[in-house]
Amino acid sequence: MTKILILGAGSFFTFKWIRDILNTPSPSEGTFALVDIDPQRLSTSRKMAEKMVEERNAEGWKVESATERERLMEESDFIINTIEASGVDTVKYDYEIPKKYGVDQCIGDTVGPGGVMKALRTAPSWIDILRDAEQLSPNALILNYTNPMAMITLAATETTELSVVGLCHSVQNTSRQLAEYAGVPYEEMRWKCGGINHMSWFTELTHKGTNLYPKLRKKAQNPQIYRKDPVRFETMLQLGYFPTESSGHFSEYVPYFRKRLELIEEYCGTEYKGGSGFYAKNWPEWRKAKDKTMRKWIKGEKIGEEELENTPLEEKDLDLSWRSQEYASYIIEANTTDRPFIFHGNVKNTGLIENLPKDGIVEVPVVVDGSEFHPCRFGRLPEHLASLNRSNMSVQRLVIESILESDREKAIRAMMMDPLTAAVGSLKEIRDMANELFEAEKDYLPDYLRDS
Repeated sequence: MTKILILGAGSFFTFKWIRDILNTPSPSEGTFALVDIDPQRLSTSRKMAEKMVEERNAEGWKVESATERERLMEESDFIINTIEASGVDTVKYDYEIPKKYGVDQCIGDTVGPGGVMKALRTAPSWIDILRDAEQLSPNALILNYTNPMAMITLAATETTELSVVGLCHSVQNTSRQLAEYAGVPYEEMRWKCGGINHMSWFTELTHKGTNLYPKLRKKAQNPQIYRKDPVRFETMLQLGYFPTESSGHFSEYVPYFRKRLELIEEYCGTEYKGGSGFYAKNWPEWRKAKDKTMRKWIKGEKIGEEELENTPLEEKDLDLSWRSQEYASYIIEANTTDRPFIFHGNVKNTGLIENLPKDGIVEVPVVVDGSEFHPCRFGRLPEHLASLNRSNMSVQRLVIESILESDREKAIRAMMMDPLTAAVGSLKEIRDMANELFEAEKDYLPDYLRDS
């Protein structure tokens, strides 16, 4: 019997994971163990899961739930982490306080002030989870979906020997976007991608042996196509390669697009194309709307298109007969059947990318089989791309060292090293910004960050 523990089960991803697993040939039976510290959201997720099991006639699956992870963690085969420390209570501070100092973020969950603060709030709880897993389920494969992906995964590699991999959907999603932009069938496209989470690079991109980059550069001259993904197309035109994640995400990780208003207006579009404060302004309401939608779905009430527009869900997500491209179900299937599956995951850089720090987290192809994860050697990135990755990896390293050493200065210096923050602020301004963030979010931070 396969036991799948989902931590932070109130997440909108939980619906997808359970649906995908129920549409997977193997395992065909087991337990979905749901954990969330919010009893109301946990109750909704449990009812949702039970309805999915019933409607798919998946009699071999049962559902359990608890607000304390220790009750359900023992002998888990897979642990999926999707916790969000502080919920949505701090997203306004992550955006509004840096904005006062000239740091304009779109998402704010990877690096930058928002990413740093999210890691400082989240990693301590994550480390506690790993400590429990060492005792209760030491043989589990642990799939982390919580952002900031690289920092959370780095915290794991620095503190445990458990099998942990960080999972995102940016590589598989972007590869499909590139096939669409280039006008070629996805199944016929060949590509190589590596780097760090949210900033990996398609270093090879071909169709029937022909390099697709000249075609994409020509396509990018069309304003209608360019404006679909302005920051990433501009990056490709100037640096030669297309990065993963959305234009809005990527615009935060480099110093080129958001340091002046005229640059934001020129290169950044709305929403995930680079809209200012897009996450902070929308996520709290999306979360409420998603929970309301799930409660209606459980009751069998009709859900209109307008309702879905205000949530992270799409109409197809509510179709229980299909299986998405999210990696979790494929990893679980591969491990339980011992049929290898290749995916892009976030792992420790044991020389996998030669010109990136060996103590950092990289995103490379990984093979999973019946035993564990087997990361694949990527080689070298073009040096200018590696340089951009290293700038973000320095921030990640400082944040995790801050947490493990209870070092307030390292948290501040992580913000000082952030490419976008450094592009707009002086050292003193960045220190003032950090102190203001620490004060505003003190109820959600470790003690060492509360005292200046």
